[in-house]
Formats: sequence, C-alpha cells, structure tokens
Amino acid sequence: MAAKPDIVTLDQIGAFDTLIDARSPAEFALDHLPGAINLPVLDDEERRIVGTLYKQTGAFEARRIGGAWVARNIARHIEAVMQDRPARWRPLVYCWRGGQRSGAFALWLRQIGWAAAQLQGGYKGYRRWVVEQLDALPPTLDWRVIAGPTGSGKTRLLQALAARGAQVLDLEALARHRGSILGAWPDGQPQPSQKAFDTALVDALRRFDPARPVWVEAESRKIGAVQLPEAMAAALQRAPRVQVEVPFAARLALVLQDYAWLGRDPQALALRLSALRGLQSNDTLARWQDWAQAGRLPELFAELMTHHYDPLYRRSQERTAAGRVLPVTALDAAGLDRAAAELLDDAGMPPVFR
Repeated sequence: MAAKPDIVTLDQIGAFDTLIDARSPAEFALDHLPGAINLPVLDDEERRIVGTLYKQTGAFEARRIGGAWVARNIARHIEAVMQDRPARWRPLVYCWRGGQRSGAFALWLRQIGWAAAQLQGGYKGYRRWVVEQLDALPPTLDWRVIAGPTGSGKTRLLQALAARGAQVLDLEALARHRGSILGAWPDGQPQPSQKAFDTALVDALRRFDPARPVWVEAESRKIGAVQLPEAMAAALQRAPRVQVEVPFAARLALVLQDYAWLGRDPQALALRLSALRGLQSNDTLARWQDWAQAGRLPELFAELMTHHYDPLYRRSQERTAAGRVLPVTALDAAGLDRAAAELLDDAGMPPVFR
C-alpha cells in the first residue's frame, strides 16, 4: 500500500530541505540520520517520566502530561529555529518509529503552512536499512588495501591518494581511533557509538563509484570499541594488498610526531600502558612506565614498536596473503605523493588521478 503524501520513505529524503530528529538528545547522540538536526519534542528527563507514567498508570495519563510538554517544546523550536523559514520550506521529521512524536511535530508544521512530512518507520526503519546496506555494499566495491607496520604512514598515504583524486575510505577517522592500545583520539575525543559508526560507514560507502578502486588501510576487525561489519571485513580480507616498507628511523619519527600529545600527561600515558600487563614482562612494563613518566618518548616508542607492535603485525601477516611491496624511503609530502602516483599508475588509473 502506498504511503500517504505526508509520510515518505527513505528514498525520498533528498526532496526535503531540512531533516528534523524529534527524539530526545540522548537518542540523537547515540546515532541519527546524516545531516539531521535535533529538535526534541521531549527532553531526556521528560521522556523518562512519560515512559514511567505509561507503564505505571496507562496511556491516557502519560499522554495528558506528555502532550503539554510536546506542545511547549514544539512551540519553542518554532520560535527559536523556524522564524526565518520561507513558505516553500520543506521539513522532514522523524522519531523512533515514525509515530506520535514526529507525527505531532509534522502536524504543527503543516498547520502553519509548510509542506512537512514524516519519515515512514522513523529511525528504527532507517537502522534496519543501514544493517542491510552494511551487508550489501562492501562486496560491490573494488577494494585496494594498504598494509604496513605501525608508523608506515598508511593514513598519510591515503590522504596523498585522495589529493590525487582517488577514492579513499579512512576507517580510523570514522572510528576516531587508531586501533591500538594508544590509539585513542587526542584531547579525550570519544569514539562514536557502534550505530553511529555504522551510519557514517554506510554514508561513505554509498558515495563511492563501484567502477573505480577504493583505497583503505588494513585494519583488524575491531577499531577501538567499534567493529567492522562482517561483509566489510570479508571484502577487505579478499582484496589485493599493498605492503608499505619504510625504514625504521622514518617510522619512529612519524610515531613520535603523531603521538606527541600523549607526552602532555605522563601519568595518563603510564596508566594506558597498564593494558599491556600479561603481554609483556613486568620488568619491561615497569621500564616503559618509568620512561613514560620521565617523558622519554623516543626510547619508549622505539621499544613499543620493536617489542609489541611489530611482532603483532608479523603475526597478523601470517594469516594474510602476500601482496605487492611498495618501498617508501621518506614520509614527507613529496615521498608520499610519489608513492601515491606509483600506486595509481599500477592500478591503471588515467593520468588525471596521477
């Protein structure tokens, strides 16, 4: 049965000017549709109270109390956000299931005269679609995986490829994590939720041209607290690989540059290293923590690379088919640009990308 004119499906989102998420701030923070703005009809505490009333006293009491809050919040949003919107403005509203919260908001907006619509199925329907896309999209793309031990400049090489017009997927940027015990983003930036990571990943995958290669860094299944979907991990496992080989001194210099921020809080760095207990001897771990607290980062990272990261990488390579080796002698802009040009040449890309 066709949807009503004021209830639209996901494939019609592009016809609207603004996407409004009517859920609570906590729901929005966990995940939301790309580009949506949060104009909650109930805040977190109001939603909790209404939910409790619904369970304890029934639907009528919950709606009697909640209805007044919904009306007040919608009016506040109209006054604060929508006073400059022209008559031709087309907003699309969604909530959890495409039910009462988004329905009330869209009705008010239509009463004013805007061509507001409600998203069929709400966020729940969108989440179901995301899960389907995570299974369907990865096998359709021509993946090229860049591998190499810690400090090989893989992320910088991706950036050099992107600067030459290549299609690039930076999974660490989406996950906001480098995928190691010290891989947290600087200044306490949190990782996205798994659902938000999935949303960002699908949004990126849908933008790629299947007829052109997509370059990506080799990653384990988990990147910090988030996880690659099964179809994505399997596609990357099957993809052609490029093994970047960089002199140790150049790798160490890059690691010291990328992780210099950890030296701002020696005590926190020493505490992070505690995650290696059981993987390294107590004497080794004590030495590394002493170096961390003394700010001796060159010695610390040199041993972390030789005693921890490089052995882990070698073990991971035993489970992976060998690929083409790309020697990179310098990780400066010129050296990375030369490496990117060589990769694109080998991939048969036209001169515009080289």
